[in-house]
Amino acid sequence: MEEKISATLESIQQAAMQEFLDKGFQGASLRQIVKNAGVTTGAFYGYFSSKEALFNALVEPHAAALMGKFMEAQTSFAELPEEQQPDHMGVESSHCVHWMVDYICQHREPVKLLLTRSEGTSYEHFVHNMVEVEVEYTLQYMEVLRRLGRDIPVLDKSLCHIIASGMMSGIFEIVIHDMPREQALRDVDQLRDFYTAGWLKLMGA
Repeated sequence: MEEKISATLESIQQAAMQEFLDKGFQGASLRQIVKNAGVTTGAFYGYFSSKEALFNALVEPHAAALMGKFMEAQTSFAELPEEQQPDHMGVESSHCVHWMVDYICQHREPVKLLLTRSEGTSYEHFVHNMVEVEVEYTLQYMEVLRRLGRDIPVLDKSLCHIIASGMMSGIFEIVIHDMPREQALRDVDQLRDFYTAGWLKLMGA
């Protein structure tokens, strides 16, 4: 009995993954998912309460993993003694980005759902939320540098948002273009070098 339940659940999730990838959440047809899974609508509702609940089940573990690692990198840097932060700038974020590239390459399909097919769900602002976190911690770090006596110019929050949004979007291009892992790591490292140089210029370094 348990094997049958597990097999039915897997069939539903596999059919849903393909339907969501092909058409996005809003365009996906629950009727088509059920048909492709080879189950009845009644059987479907024994596993999921709605199309969105099914979508959430596919992406939630990956959203939690990516956001969790991202937040860990941000907070671990912010919790360093202020005088140590300049020497650590980029270290935690580099480890985080490399971890994210590996994670994305290991879970390509559900991460693609999360980042490119989630319009109409609670996950459609996932990247925007990461950008907002990046902006807040960037502004905090600028204040740290000022307290340490650095002459840091005032940068509008809107500019910080544009920069962070561009960087995040660039990192997640590896999902959109299904880049091989080695190419993804190389491109992301060079992207970070580009943005780091830009930040240093803006900060008067």
